Amino acid sequence: MSFSLSEQTEAKIDQVMQRYPEKRAATLPILHLIQEEKGWISDEAQNYVAQRVEVPPIKIREVLSFYTLLHTRKIGKFHFQVCRTVACTLRGGKSILQHLEKKLGIKSGETSADGMFTLTEVECLAACEIAPMLQLNDDYIGPLTPEKLDELIDGLK
Repeated sequence: MSFSLSEQTEAKIDQVMQRYPEKRAATLPILHLIQEEKGWISDEAQNYVAQRVEVPPIKIREVLSFYTLLHTRKIGKFHFQVCRTVACTLRGGKSILQHLEKKLGIKSGETSADGMFTLTEVECLAACEIAPMLQLNDDYIGPLTPEKLDELIDGLK
C-alpha cells in the first residue's frame, strides 16, 4: 500500500518545511496536516514523515505516543478522552470511565461498531480544577457526574 496526500496538503508541507532550518523541527506541523486530511496517522504516514524530516521512523512514533491529539488509528466521530491522572482519579474519574463504557457499549481503547464513538484513557489533560473531566473532540468538559454524561451523550445522538 502506497501513501499519498492531496496536492494541497503536499504544498502546505513544502511551505512548512521552508520555515524550519532543521527538517525534523517540522514534524508536528506535518503530522497535524496529515491528520487534518486523513483523520489519523497510519504506519505508512509515519514512514512518510520520517523520510521527509530525515529521522528514523521510531522518532515519529515517539512523538505520536506523547501527543494525545494525534491519532494512530481511526477514531469515531465523537472521541471521549478521559483523564486518568491523580486529580481526576481522586474525584471519581474511574467511575466516570466505567459509566462511559457502559453507556457507549465499548471499553477504553475501542470504537463503536457504527463509528460514532471512541473512548480513550489519557494522561493529564491539565484541567485539574474541573476534575473529573474529559476531552470530547476539542472541548474540555467537567466536572463530570454520571447524569451530566448521560445528558451529554443523549445530546450527541
